[in-house]
Amino acid sequence: MSITLTGTIERKAIGMGAWALVADDGKTYEIYQASPKEMLKNGLKVEVKGEVREDVMSFAMIGPILEVKSFQAIDS
Repeated sequence: MSITLTGTIERKAIGMGAWALVADDGKTYEIYQASPKEMLKNGLKVEVKGEVREDVMSFAMIGPILEVKSFQAIDS
């Protein structure tokens, strides 16, 4: 399922750590490891286009897993 979201990148201190997108609506998505590394900056406000992956699992279990296909930083 392809989606477009706006939100903030956060580093979650769960186990070895996990990156998340906390969407403006409050929902948390775990960022899939194959997503662009340039966006992994704690506190970065972004608009992302991606796909929710139903075929992968994680240890963090902080929300649906989001594979980001593209992103754009947003001025806050």
